[in-house]
Formats: sequence, C-alpha cells, structure tokens
Amino acid sequence: MGVKITLQKVLETLEAESLIPDAPLERTLEYACASDLMSDVLTFSRPKSILLTGLVTPQTVRTAEVADLLAVCFVFGKEPTGETIRLAKETGIPLFRTPYSLFTASGMLYALGITSCRDSK
Repeated sequence: MGVKITLQKVLETLEAESLIPDAPLERTLEYACASDLMSDVLTFSRPKSILLTGLVTPQTVRTAEVADLLAVCFVFGKEPTGETIRLAKETGIPLFRTPYSLFTASGMLYALGITSCRDSK
C-alpha cells in the first residue's frame, strides 16, 4: 500500500495549475492511474485515485466520475476544452495541468510513494 498524499502536495510536486477555482485540495489519495485510453482507466483504476492523461475532452471527466477518481491532471501543459472545465465544475472533480510529460509526472508521483492503481490490486 502506498502513502496518502493530499491533492495540494500533488499540485506542488507536479508544478501544476489548478483549473477549478476552490478545488478541494485537502483530499488524500494513495494511487495514480496514467493513461489516454479511458477504457483502461475504467478497467484498471481504483476509486479515490488521480488520473494523469493527455486527453482533454469531456470524456475524461465522465470517466473520472464513473470511476470515482479524486482528480484529473493533464500533462504536457495541455488545455482542456471549455466543455471539459464546465463538466468538471458540475461534477466536483478537480482538474490540474502540469508542464511535465506523462512519463515524468508519473515518476514524480511514484517518488512521493504513490502506488500505481494496477500494481496495487
């Protein structure tokens, strides 16, 4: 089992920007999922995890909602669509944006002690 880390710590570690004002950054997670395939997220993620992805469409937020994820972090500094941000606000899912690649961001969270969703089952 991994360590529990707040979303605030994730935000700081990934030098990320929060795209949702007043996002609940005190929530804690211990797992992360990294994928651009939302079918893999639905199959392999764990509830209360963070999703790292380059997919910036509303489908990502819908997937996070169905999978009961705590937050989504877009990599490579990608900008989500307005519809994606609107949907995240409606569903209460924090959105972050980091300049790092999916590989690097995943490694940074792993270094904090966050475990992969797939490896922890």
